[in-house]
Amino acid sequence: MVEMSPELVTIVMFGAAIIGLLIGYPLVFVLGGIAMLVGIATMGLGVFTMFRVRIWGMMTDYTLLAVPLFVYMGLMVEKSGAAERLYGGLHLAFGGFRGGLAMATILMGTILAACVGVIAASVIMIGLIAVPSMLQRGYSRELTCGSVCAGGTLGILIPPSLMLVIYGPMAQMSVGKLFMGAFGPGLLLSALYMSYIAVRAWLRPSAAPPMPVEERAVPRLRKLRMLLTGMVPPLFLMLSVLGAIFFGVASPTEAAALGALAATVLALAYRQLNWQTMRYGMLETMRITSMALFIGWGAQMFVGVFLRLGGGDVVTNLMLAAPFGKWGAFALIMFIIFILGMLIDWIGIVFIMVPLMTPIAPALGFDPLWFSMMICVNLQMSFMTPPMAYAIFYLKGIAKPEWGITTEHIIRGVIPFVVLIVVGIILCIAFPDIIMWLPHQMIKF
Repeated sequence: MVEMSPELVTIVMFGAAIIGLLIGYPLVFVLGGIAMLVGIATMGLGVFTMFRVRIWGMMTDYTLLAVPLFVYMGLMVEKSGAAERLYGGLHLAFGGFRGGLAMATILMGTILAACVGVIAASVIMIGLIAVPSMLQRGYSRELTCGSVCAGGTLGILIPPSLMLVIYGPMAQMSVGKLFMGAFGPGLLLSALYMSYIAVRAWLRPSAAPPMPVEERAVPRLRKLRMLLTGMVPPLFLMLSVLGAIFFGVASPTEAAALGALAATVLALAYRQLNWQTMRYGMLETMRITSMALFIGWGAQMFVGVFLRLGGGDVVTNLMLAAPFGKWGAFALIMFIIFILGMLIDWIGIVFIMVPLMTPIAPALGFDPLWFSMMICVNLQMSFMTPPMAYAIFYLKGIAKPEWGITTEHIIRGVIPFVVLIVVGIILCIAFPDIIMWLPHQMIKF
């Protein structure tokens, strides 16, 4: 067997992973293949016993049962027609303001984030509904695209978020506390986005004009009814899931089952529940869940070999040796996550980096919950920073020729929102209670 120092293991494994990804191989095969080659070379065939134990431990983690349930819940909300009704109400309520439709798009993304939790569904839903409405009324393509991408990506941060469900077991943390901790930064980003739109519309009115008066000539009672009928069902779904977790009535997995049932009832109430909807929901749930778990298997193999050969100590020592003390180490970690977000799927980052970075937080003197949420907020940028910018690709994929939207429009549109995420990170550093206040209010039984 080959003898390798922990430093050489770190260089070989991460270097090979980056090369494999740049060549274009799927992440799961890159991680699993490197783990097998390095593991067999250094530990022999006994490494397969370790693989079996780690994968079995992940697959029997009860919390991960919430993954297919939350995915199914989001897909049922997508097919129920709730998004169209919600945007219809917000459209009339905000349309009279400069930038009102873009702000309504962000608010719609914020509300749907608590019901969907899957970025593909959020961006596609919001894009198909909001983009034509804004372009028809003279909004700039950059602001339109930026609003859709930023609003759609909130679904991966604001609970119930698929990212947080996976993050919890990897960091050995309570998913319920992660859910509560994510509300503060999620709402903060939403407020920053809407503030930016308001300021930009004030400085440059032609980029975000108000709706014509004749389109807003709707009786006030009808406006109120449309707003309530659009907002109440998603809010009820959100409260039924997160309220049960907050008050200690149900675990995240049990709340996910409740949410899946409630979303199905919502689709039934809107008369959208049929065989095609159920078939779509089940097949997409199976596809998304299988993808996440396959990546998890490869990451468990990779991390297992890496830690067994001492690579974890190399990473810890490297971070602790960063200049400027704990804040220098924190800045280095944030920079690494940001760069990885441009190159690797967020699922891979969570499965690979979280087990390595989580032990560093207490060593640096940071609260593990606060530290975890800072990583999750950082990962918001990964959806809008090429080349692995899912929000950009989803929006470009649904863009119709008559919209006249190019990839350049989308990239230029998301840049201000990426900067606002950095501002949000700085505010969470300056005011940690943005993250910590709500988890401290949770009722424990």
